[in-house]
Amino acid sequence: MAYIMVDIESDGPIPGDYSMISLGAVLVNEQLDKTFFGKLKPISDKYLPEVLAMSGHTREETLTFDDPKKVMTEFKIWVGETCTDHPIFISDNNGFDWMFVCRYFHHFIGTNPFGFSSQNLGSLYKGLVKDTFKTFKHLRKTKHTHHPVDDAKGNAEALLTLKQDFDLNIKF
Repeated sequence: MAYIMVDIESDGPIPGDYSMISLGAVLVNEQLDKTFFGKLKPISDKYLPEVLAMSGHTREETLTFDDPKKVMTEFKIWVGETCTDHPIFISDNNGFDWMFVCRYFHHFIGTNPFGFSSQNLGSLYKGLVKDTFKTFKHLRKTKHTHHPVDDAKGNAEALLTLKQDFDLNIKF
């Protein structure tokens, strides 16, 4: 099984009404050398300027981004080429990231290479330290910039640290 750390940026809180505007992923391995990045044209006229601003993009910029079907097709191909077996979707906030990625895969491609489930890095950390109020974010090495590849890489670094510090039986 291959862990793929995923992060997305959007222009609103839910898929369909709002749009995923960028998608980043990294294969979790010691090198963190296999990454994916895509910028997606909005699928809705609705957007929240304050949410979009977190990504560092303007609405005008996002309107020039790639067709979402093209990006999701490229992402599916990348996942297939990167993973020799079943890919596992993991993210910092899988409730948010997963709903956009899953919807876009099914809407534009008709299938999701990750299947029907995802994992949450924050919940894993809370369980390991036995404290539901703790956060793993201090374990990131790469700065959290709201560029999805940077954010996915930082989260993958945290997962690698957890594997080492807690002697987890996770195969990368």
